[in-house]
Amino acid sequence: MDVSSAMEKMSMKQTAGGAGEAGEAGGAGGAGGAAGAAAVCLVCKESCSGFQPHSWRKACVACGCSTVDHAPGGDLEDDQRMGRLLADSPCSHLTAKVKGGGGLRMYKRNRMIVTNPVVSRKDPTFSTTTYDWAPAGFNQKLAMTYMELIPESLRPVSGTDGASERRRQLLSQLPAYDQDPMKCQSLASEEEISSMLLFVKNYKQEALGVGEVALPGEGGALREAANQRTAKEAKDRSNSDKKDGLEHQDHGSTSSSASSATGSTNGTDNTKTDHRCSGCHGEVATESPAVYAERAGYHSALWHPTCFVCSECGQGLVDLVYFWSNQKLLCGRHYCQTVWPRCSGCDELIFCQSLHKAKDGRTWHLHHCCCWKCGQNLETPCQH
Repeated sequence: MDVSSAMEKMSMKQTAGGAGEAGEAGGAGGAGGAAGAAAVCLVCKESCSGFQPHSWRKACVACGCSTVDHAPGGDLEDDQRMGRLLADSPCSHLTAKVKGGGGLRMYKRNRMIVTNPVVSRKDPTFSTTTYDWAPAGFNQKLAMTYMELIPESLRPVSGTDGASERRRQLLSQLPAYDQDPMKCQSLASEEEISSMLLFVKNYKQEALGVGEVALPGEGGALREAANQRTAKEAKDRSNSDKKDGLEHQDHGSTSSSASSATGSTNGTDNTKTDHRCSGCHGEVATESPAVYAERAGYHSALWHPTCFVCSECGQGLVDLVYFWSNQKLLCGRHYCQTVWPRCSGCDELIFCQSLHKAKDGRTWHLHHCCCWKCGQNLETPCQH
């Protein structure tokens, strides 16, 4: 999206009026419209009458809790938002083009359905367990081993608290308004929009990544696969006018390269027998799934599944999406606010030159440094 088109779309959004603005407020947190309005607070439970978005705060006016605590929207909105985030990055292979979507991409979220027989005196039956997300590129046995290493309360089994927590982390760690100017209400000039678009473009190329799960010693195979993806994407970009012929050529070259790599080393690091977690520095058993991060180097770093966390907030990185900065793993939220200040009022990044900074380090847009209830500037004491 270029600056002029962003300004035009944002101008159209602003003229939509009060109801439209409320819908966008819900959308900025991850949903909009009826889906956002119907979301009950996961903290207040029945005491909240349903999500009613504040006009510019990422919060509910009915109960005061954050938009994240209501987890509005659903899988479709999440996959669209993730598709936008991963597009035009080294992780774009985890997305697919939306037919008739004008170049938009959808997240190819990997779901896992486990079927288990139920032993009874009658005819045999089966029970199924659906995981809303599971690591890709793994056979089901190893994927289940990975899930068993995750605390049960955080396993994203459909319909459980673990699945709800995954959605809350998506909204919290990867806010839509950290990647899409259309989800921002505080960008007031072309210069600010331009700064944001450049920032997003840079972090997609320099910091954004998605962890990959494999057994210790299999980093070589992951590196070979990454090299092949990079070569294919570069070839596709330079020969986009010969797409049909290219797809045939790429298929042949990829198969040949893969068989060559498999025949030589099987993509494993056979010289290293002791594998240490880059998080806790404890040993990683050779038969236990580990998480690799391409930006950290496939042969120099790996993590226990429970150690693949943001170095700032300590939360597990949702869907293994990470930002690599200064040799550390960060979630999207904490990476972004190490580069640009974040407004304590609207929760958006501040791209303008003028801002208010408190003694405790918190920052605000000038017009957002105010009391929640009466709107009085926080520098002037009020009854609230």
